[in-house]
Amino acid sequence: MAKVTITLEADLALEVMMRLGVSSPQDAVELLVRDYLSTGRRTQARTGGSRDGERFAGPAPSVEEG
Repeated sequence: MAKVTITLEADLALEVMMRLGVSSPQDAVELLVRDYLSTGRRTQARTGGSRDGERFAGPAPSVEEG
C-alpha cells in the first residue's frame, strides 16, 4: 500500500497516543483514521447513504396544463 507523510502538532500526536495507549505516533494516527473510517461505514450502513432518500420519494408531480 502507498504511504504518505503528514505533519501534526506534537501535542495532538501525544494526545492521540495517550488515548489509544500506543507508543508510536504513526500507529496512533493509523488506528485513529481506521476507526474513523469504520465508524463512518457503520453509520452509513445504519442510516443509509446521502442518495437513499431518493428511493423513498414518490414520483415527481406532473405539470398541469391548461
